[in-house]
Amino acid sequence: MKQREALMKAEQFQREAAKQVEKSYWKPKYHISAPTGWINDPNGFCYFNGEYHLFYQHYPYAPEWGPMHWGHAASSDLAHWQTRPIALAPTDEYDKNGCFSGSAIEKDGKLYAVYTGHVDLDKSLGGDDRIESQCLAVSEDGNTFTKWENNPVVKRVPENIGIRTEHFRDPKVWKHDDFYYMVVGVQTEEESGAVVLYKSHNLTDWEFVNVMAKSTVAENLGFMWECPNFAEADGQEILIVSPQGMKPEAEKYLNVHQSGFFLGKMNYETGIFDRQVPFDIFDYGFDFYAPQIMQDELNNRCIMIAWLDMWENEMPEQKDGWCGMMSIPRILKVKGDTVYSLPAPELATLRKTEVHHELTINTATELNGVAGDCYELNTVLDMADADGFTLKLRVSETEETNLIYNKTNNLLILNRDKSGSGIKGQRQVEIAPVDGKLSLQIFSDRSSLEIFVNGGQRVLSSRIYPTEKATGIMFVPNGFVNAVVDFYEL
Repeated sequence: MKQREALMKAEQFQREAAKQVEKSYWKPKYHISAPTGWINDPNGFCYFNGEYHLFYQHYPYAPEWGPMHWGHAASSDLAHWQTRPIALAPTDEYDKNGCFSGSAIEKDGKLYAVYTGHVDLDKSLGGDDRIESQCLAVSEDGNTFTKWENNPVVKRVPENIGIRTEHFRDPKVWKHDDFYYMVVGVQTEEESGAVVLYKSHNLTDWEFVNVMAKSTVAENLGFMWECPNFAEADGQEILIVSPQGMKPEAEKYLNVHQSGFFLGKMNYETGIFDRQVPFDIFDYGFDFYAPQIMQDELNNRCIMIAWLDMWENEMPEQKDGWCGMMSIPRILKVKGDTVYSLPAPELATLRKTEVHHELTINTATELNGVAGDCYELNTVLDMADADGFTLKLRVSETEETNLIYNKTNNLLILNRDKSGSGIKGQRQVEIAPVDGKLSLQIFSDRSSLEIFVNGGQRVLSSRIYPTEKATGIMFVPNGFVNAVVDFYEL
């Protein structure tokens, strides 16, 4: 009853407050965002009853982090998303300060959500400052959930395994052979990141298996691994984690927290993941965290969605009563020792008008029909006779977001010093042309940019906050650039 009343209260608030939030220019058109309030980590990404479901960390009452609920969106095609009623609210003793992140899996025609129940403790009394336990909720229709009567299903990590007890969150569940497996983010006693593994026959009775993977302080892999995922793509096993507190290395790891992957091999008998390739990040931009994957068995692919924001950033949309959005769905492909991220092909169904140009550019150029704030821009730039280029996006008289490529050192730089409101700065990644050409696939949605380079070999994502007037796109070559441009309004 408490859960039902809390959800009804939140829905009533959103119905009234959403009318004002909808007036915000920066509210995305085709990305997932909440009707009101705050969102962060994606949760429960799955396919159930003929639809893709994406839940998310959500505080509906204010555009700031608060007691976490589970918001909900659903789609038949990964491109057109509809907001569904809030799925979970923090109403019980074991989750009274938050229904934290988790995952969802189908079993016997029902959808099981596994999440972290969060309870704050008074640190001044000594001991831990929180209790984090793993909890269960079940749904017949994928929309309305009933919490398990015997929650939590896992109260805490075992003692004497070198793991601190208070940091124990973000369960991700999958099935392998006859068992369900669950990986949970933890922190070692030396304050480095780790994940632990559990297994179950039925999703309610869980057995600790092992510390699945861990880092050392010397490795610079953070003090805590959040939002772990175990994934498979192209026959390769992948451990995904979001390390908190990695130190910057040159122009890498500049965000306050990171999200990335290890390629390796899972041993289900020992419960240990053998890391075989060094950690690398998914996205080299400003805003990308806490990705969650789903194994799309219908299409034999691995799909990823992340929070398209970053902790401790300025978030100008808060003044409009909302905060946060999700990335577009990305398909993971393993090539060699790295993981490519490609936009889900279903996003092509968003395309409206199409403009095509093929030309040689040797001066600052704006192309007819190539402008806007919600678009997909695909371009292949042949720089055989150029030292580089600048692509100016979201341009007005006073605003521009610059994508700068220097062929001498193969550096691609995303600079948002003149993007409008919000935090400034730049991010960069080293990437070489392929056969002398650099390909870009860029998605713009009012207050975001997602830039896929060379077929998803590298990605840079960023929130930006320009005015409505900033719709221009300008190509500025350093030399002669042969360009093929395809532009789609979305």
